[in-house]
Amino acid sequence: MDPRKLLEGRSNPLPEGTLAVGAGLIVSGITSYGFLAISARALGPERYAPLGVLWALTYVVCPGVFLPLEQEVGRALSTRRAKGLGGGPLIHRAALAGGVAAAVLIAVTAATGPLSLPHLFDHKILLLVALMVALAGYYVEFLVRGVLSGNGRFKPYGVILGSEAFLRMVACAVLAIVGVDTVGPYGVIIGLSPIAATLIGVRKERNLITPGPDAPWSELSSALGYLLAASVMAQLLVNAGVFAVQILADAEQKGKHGVAGRFLNGLIIARIPLFMFQAVQAALLPKLAHLAGAGRHADFRAGLKRMLALVVAIGALATVTAFAIGPFVVTTMFGKDFRLSHTDLGYLAAASAVYMLALALAQALIALATYPRVVIGWAVGLVVFTVVTAVQHDLLPRVERGFLAGSLASAVMMAWSVHSVLATGAAGGHDADELIEASHQLPIEP
Repeated sequence: MDPRKLLEGRSNPLPEGTLAVGAGLIVSGITSYGFLAISARALGPERYAPLGVLWALTYVVCPGVFLPLEQEVGRALSTRRAKGLGGGPLIHRAALAGGVAAAVLIAVTAATGPLSLPHLFDHKILLLVALMVALAGYYVEFLVRGVLSGNGRFKPYGVILGSEAFLRMVACAVLAIVGVDTVGPYGVIIGLSPIAATLIGVRKERNLITPGPDAPWSELSSALGYLLAASVMAQLLVNAGVFAVQILADAEQKGKHGVAGRFLNGLIIARIPLFMFQAVQAALLPKLAHLAGAGRHADFRAGLKRMLALVVAIGALATVTAFAIGPFVVTTMFGKDFRLSHTDLGYLAAASAVYMLALALAQALIALATYPRVVIGWAVGLVVFTVVTAVQHDLLPRVERGFLAGSLASAVMMAWSVHSVLATGAAGGHDADELIEASHQLPIEP
């Protein structure tokens, strides 16, 4: 069934580019799991652990900072294209903003190296270098993706999505086959893959940057700051457990047990439904944005309730399944050294399910143009995660309970916000096209 029938009793055509982007996401998801499985088996738990931290950190910072740039470039270019205006000046302005952000992040990463190397990267300097390369590479990739989507070039957009993860997996397999068992080269692959994928995606594209009228900063939307903050916080909450485990673990837990790598692999198995839910949400949320833009709050409320019911059903099934067979799936994919208990997998799946609920509510708030409430919702979740993790004992249970409590706090806060906005009719009057672009799902890496 078309998931958008949850909102209306009739079928609508899928948005332009859905199949191309969907195909890229499928390839990306499968091959990302392939990279993690191959590298885990090649390195073992102890050497894999700092690679897992690099993976989590990369997919907190890079999508968190640069996804809003992609969204706003795509939206603004689409608007210009509809008016017959060239987007060159807008792209140059966006490139400057993103370039400054990337440069600052790279400088901060280098400056904080003496702290991050021992606590996060196990003194592996190549992993720190890989993170800096990734910051530059993903800045370029997200900017180019925004330009492609704004120009309606969805085939090369899908190529970038798929080829990035595919190239990363192939390079990883080559390293494993030739017997590389040090972590640094595997980290470098993470940094280089977005650059290679972007070059492949745009190699045949022409006339992406065309002359046009000057672009004021306001054309990139006054909501960009809120979207940026919300994006970073959302990515941080879903990945914070990996950093907490690595920082809180003692020497033995970091050593032969490689606890951070084991935790990451359990987490990525537990959040498979979260990754897959993006396809459903991509079809549902544009309709919510249209309903919000038209002021049809009763229809919006009814459609949102149906979507949340679907999320709860998916989350409940995922939690039961993870508790029952999660340890078997983890050891089958990554090896017996990465075993976690049924309780660990149950907690992680339940927390991921509640996070998925919070994410759906956050996108509903964005569709209602109440951006500050989204930021507050994720901030509350992060505070609760920190407090619960700090007062609990035993390494993995304290982090797992923190993730569950933080996700629940964010979901409750955002549910209350949605109810308040709809009850008072306080939703902003933003243009429907802008709402659709803003409501795009955050990418959740495996």
